[in-house]
Amino acid sequence: MSTSTWTVVVGGLAGVALVVFGAGMLVTGRAPDATSRAFRSVREAGYYHLLFGLGLALVVLGVALRQGVVALVTAVAAVVLVGIAVVRFRPRGHRGRTVGHK
Repeated sequence: MSTSTWTVVVGGLAGVALVVFGAGMLVTGRAPDATSRAFRSVREAGYYHLLFGLGLALVVLGVALRQGVVALVTAVAAVVLVGIAVVRFRPRGHRGRTVGHK
C-alpha cells in the first residue's frame, strides 16, 4: 500500500471513531470526565465530535472516489459540518467558570 492509501485509511478510521464517540455520547447522555470538563453539556460534546467525524469521513470519501465533482461536493459539505461544529458546539468549559481561574 502506498502512503496516500494509508493516509486515507487512517483518516477514514479516525472519522468513523469520532462519529461513534459522538453518537455514543448523544445516545447514552454520558461522556468521559475530560470531555465533560471541556464542554458545557454532554449534548454539545456529542454533536461536536459527531459533526467533526462526519466532516472527516466526507473528505476521505471524496478523496477515495477520485472524481472531481464528488470530491468538491464532499469537501464543501465537510467544511459546512465542521463550521457548524466550531461555531455552535465548540468546547467552552463549564458555565460560570472563567478561563485561567480555578
